[in-house]
Amino acid sequence: MPLLTVRLPEGATLDDALRELHLSQADADLGYGLICLDPDEGLYTLRVTDGAAQRMSESDTEATVYADPRIEPAGPDSPA
Repeated sequence: MPLLTVRLPEGATLDDALRELHLSQADADLGYGLICLDPDEGLYTLRVTDGAAQRMSESDTEATVYADPRIEPAGPDSPA
């Protein structure tokens, strides 16, 4: 799932972010939630579906879309 960063007021909640971005709960990873990256700048991140990320990248919101690739441990056949 892609990550979005967005600027929100201090103390913002996931519901606040969804409302601001015009997203539904089905568009977001509710388990990941809303993470404050920089409280001084009001910068937050949340994980969203591919469809929501596409809509955000085409919208006029100030949300920025980032990849969030799955990172897994190296397997037994991986070079050390």
